[in-house]
Amino acid sequence: GPMAAEHQLSLDPQSVVVPGVRDDLHRLALNLIENSLRHTPPGTQIRASTLGSDGYAVLSVEDDGPGIPPEIRHRVFERFVRSGHGSGLGLAIVRAVAESHGGTVELLKPKSGPGTRLVITLPRERHAAGQDAGVAAHQTSTATGSTIGRRRSRS
Repeated sequence: GPMAAEHQLSLDPQSVVVPGVRDDLHRLALNLIENSLRHTPPGTQIRASTLGSDGYAVLSVEDDGPGIPPEIRHRVFERFVRSGHGSGLGLAIVRAVAESHGGTVELLKPKSGPGTRLVITLPRERHAAGQDAGVAAHQTSTATGSTIGRRRSRS
């Protein structure tokens, strides 16, 4: 709320359910939106949406800010890579959480104009053998974005 006061934030959520660690998925979505708020000037339009498509949930966050500098675009998902202020962990956490849930993250050009568009795609069902339904195979630290261990399934 307070961070978004100087931005034009619009949300277009469709109800889409994915199996996973609720806190980690919440952190993923929050990091994407906070990243756009933090790295764009006041007045920037930020659009976040979710939708279900072909067995996947898709979360998209797009802004019409200045965009990510070309010299770091290929490294934005690495830990401690940053443009401006911040720790440089936000997008590394997003990638780690998406991958730990069998998903992907893409940095794309916005549909029109300047800015940044990040798209997360997560499977709506677990496909990996041996995983408990709704539980990620790895625990992801929301502080560092790194995998911190494996959960063992019981037989």
